[in-house]
Amino acid sequence: MNKSKKKQNLRVKGNLRLFLILPALMSLLLIAVNVWIYITNKRAGRFLLIFVVIYILMVTFLFAYSRAQIMRDLVDFATQYGLVQNTLIKELGIPYGLFMADGQALWMNDLFKKVVGSKLKSQMPISRYMPELNANIFPQEENVIEKIEVHFGDRIYNAEIRRISVKGFGENERLIHFSENAEHLIAIHLYDVTELSSYIRANEDQQLVAGLIYIDNYDELLGSVEEVRQSLLMALVDRKINQYMASADGIVKKIESDKYFVVMKKKKNFKALEEDKFSILEEVKGVNVGNKIPATLSLGLGLSGSNYTQSYDYSRVAIDLALARGGDQAVIKDNKGITYFGGKREQTAKNTRVKARVKAEALREFITVKDDIFIMGHKMTDVDSFGAAIGLYRAVAALEKTAYVVVDEISASLRPLFEIFDNNPDYPKDMFITPEEAIDMADSKSLVIVVDTNRPQMTECPELLQISKTIVVLDHHRQSSDNIDNALLSYIEPYASSACEMVSEILQYIVDNIKIPNVEASAMYAGIMIDTNNFTNRTGVRTFEAAAFLRRNGADITLIRKMFRDDMGSYRAKAEIVRNAEVYRDKFAIATGSNLQVESPTIIGAQAANELLDISQIKASFVLTEYAGKIYVSARAIDEVNVQVIMEHLDGGGHMNAAGAQLTDMTLAQGVAKIKELIDKLIS
Repeated sequence: MNKSKKKQNLRVKGNLRLFLILPALMSLLLIAVNVWIYITNKRAGRFLLIFVVIYILMVTFLFAYSRAQIMRDLVDFATQYGLVQNTLIKELGIPYGLFMADGQALWMNDLFKKVVGSKLKSQMPISRYMPELNANIFPQEENVIEKIEVHFGDRIYNAEIRRISVKGFGENERLIHFSENAEHLIAIHLYDVTELSSYIRANEDQQLVAGLIYIDNYDELLGSVEEVRQSLLMALVDRKINQYMASADGIVKKIESDKYFVVMKKKKNFKALEEDKFSILEEVKGVNVGNKIPATLSLGLGLSGSNYTQSYDYSRVAIDLALARGGDQAVIKDNKGITYFGGKREQTAKNTRVKARVKAEALREFITVKDDIFIMGHKMTDVDSFGAAIGLYRAVAALEKTAYVVVDEISASLRPLFEIFDNNPDYPKDMFITPEEAIDMADSKSLVIVVDTNRPQMTECPELLQISKTIVVLDHHRQSSDNIDNALLSYIEPYASSACEMVSEILQYIVDNIKIPNVEASAMYAGIMIDTNNFTNRTGVRTFEAAAFLRRNGADITLIRKMFRDDMGSYRAKAEIVRNAEVYRDKFAIATGSNLQVESPTIIGAQAANELLDISQIKASFVLTEYAGKIYVSARAIDEVNVQVIMEHLDGGGHMNAAGAQLTDMTLAQGVAKIKELIDKLIS
């Protein structure tokens, strides 16, 4: 009974079925013709009927007799075709295998077995031998191909992983049973790319690395030593540079008295320089023939896989970035991004104001030809950013132009100073505008001046940078790789104590004998005082000269001190942060502040970070505070630790001894763990 049912269920379909029933269709056609002829001529119709009947009998006999034979032939053909397919897959020139969802081998062709050898045992997942091929990377959907590089033995393979559905296969299959939720297999192809990878590496090793080396403090260095020893000092520096580059099979050509051009191949010797972290930066500081200050170098190296010209262009970008970040460091730029080394020493402040005068004259030219001028600082405007904006507002007013200061959110610490201007009848009501108002008012011909930041996403209104074609940047922070790259005038001095110090110098060259109102001078003086922590951090000769200029213009120190005193709640919050600080690795103070019940917890965090530095043996402090759904990190150091490098790993920035960052999608505990991880990395 079952066999007869199976025979009945075994049917052909498609074009083959049409071919088999075609004689029956011809019989119907012959019958119709026979009827027509019979109506026309009965004798001819009867005669034709005999042949039609004979044809129908023959067709019926042949179909009944040959149907079973045809089905047997079809089955034999399918079987042979399947065997051919199995043989082709089994002997396929690419390693191919089928695996269960957990990675257990179900079937492998000969080449896959040859690759694995006798190592792969039954019931063992493939990940035990090829860790890259684990269940975590297997595709979770069909028609998705996962590609991964696999190292096995001395060979390198590119693996393509597919998910194959076998749903319904196990319903009538007695040998294999799939669970209801796991009716799929994993197919893996392996492509041997060992030779291709070796050729790619060989090609990369032949790529040209172009470099530029600058002596950061050339003039100051020569000025610190007797004239008769200057040639000896430079000869020793030249010798250090040539010996170091010769160790990497590099060629050094001196192009100016303080500049060198370097060429080398990107092979293991260049990699050795990276692993060595460019020790020439420290070696050259050891050159001493009586010079009072050590020599420092900046290195800019460029690597492009396309052509040599682009490698040189990359080196120019790298050296500019190294100088903008304060010097004493090596910067490598390639197609993948930018890498920094060094930067442990603060750049020597230059006593000359030539650069400030040149930048002031260029700024004056921009101001005089523009009608709409917008000045903005960074988000969460602080006293330095606000004071610098006020100083530039005075510069624009002195040139008889109108400027607008873009301010969004006013923090509690800034509010006392802000209200002095906001409620002052001596200033127009539209002196301060919101970012939304600035966007509506600005056009491509507007002038946008950015102070106290050089990162576009950190400005009060990043959209203004897209609207305007004339952008000026004034900043004292070290330049990062994501800086404002479309600025027509960029004045970045990492050695300056504050943006207010830079603006104070510019004001002296914008207009002769410029008159600054007392409140504006006080605002800029406050910016310098806050950023230097009452003139104890990052102060130089020019810092005190700027402060003296502002005092001569009526800066009121008593007013500033009264404005920036803490209330009792803020003082207690700061004390609580310091009390709960943790000392990590005996040198680093880490503290957190949550639910501080103060209006500006970020300001309290920065003040607490400064307080923690007053504890002996503490080299750097990190304070994390919660505000507006984010974690704000304030990092401070004295001299031995570069907190800017640490904060850059958190997409932040700043100075060597004062930096910060913002963390999103992270708790305070996770933030502390991340800081500790970065400290461990720094130490190692």
